[in-house]
Amino acid sequence: MNETVSQQELEAGRLLFARPFHFVKGCVRVADLPADDRVEIAFAGRSNVGKSSLINRLTGRRNLARTSNTPGRTQELNLFDSERAPLRIVDMPGFGFARAPKPAVAAWTRLIHAYLKGRSNLRRVFLLIDSRHGPKANDISVMNELDTNAVSYKIVLTKVDKPSQRALDATIAATEKLIAKRAAAFPGIGLTSSETGEGIDLLRAEIARFLPAGDMN
Repeated sequence: MNETVSQQELEAGRLLFARPFHFVKGCVRVADLPADDRVEIAFAGRSNVGKSSLINRLTGRRNLARTSNTPGRTQELNLFDSERAPLRIVDMPGFGFARAPKPAVAAWTRLIHAYLKGRSNLRRVFLLIDSRHGPKANDISVMNELDTNAVSYKIVLTKVDKPSQRALDATIAATEKLIAKRAAAFPGIGLTSSETGEGIDLLRAEIARFLPAGDMN
């Protein structure tokens, strides 16, 4: 469930995202990534889980990350840097889109795996899961890899305004059970809606914790 945070933490999150983020580049190879000189947080999830919409709501920019009704449109690591602090957001390619050409799926998979294994400044992966469907086999596969490589991650349920409360509660319970004994899974589950803004302030506050207060000028 969404955790309780202090007003001071909420304000730190608000300030962190008060200045714009800008698009840096899209990378199809890990070798193309910029220097690891700032904190990185990454958003991963199945195709059409709402990654781009969540990043846009988080940063307060309508079109920072491209959104599409076409699954699999994000085919590279898209990087966005803060103009306020040494923070980078990484929008990872969506996984689990069976209709994409197999060579493309293989390339995206290699890119994701190489990034997760080799990025020393990656502080957390937010693994987004559609609250209407709950964790699927692809999600569990990614969790297994994150656990194996000791990459800290947190589950964030998206589109929580869509299911009934009863269905949402069931998804939360199933997800909590799934991550209970996973070594790299951060405790708790984020609940978000890009449409209503639910949970966005809490996610901003959580991200702000990775940065010393002096780094937010």
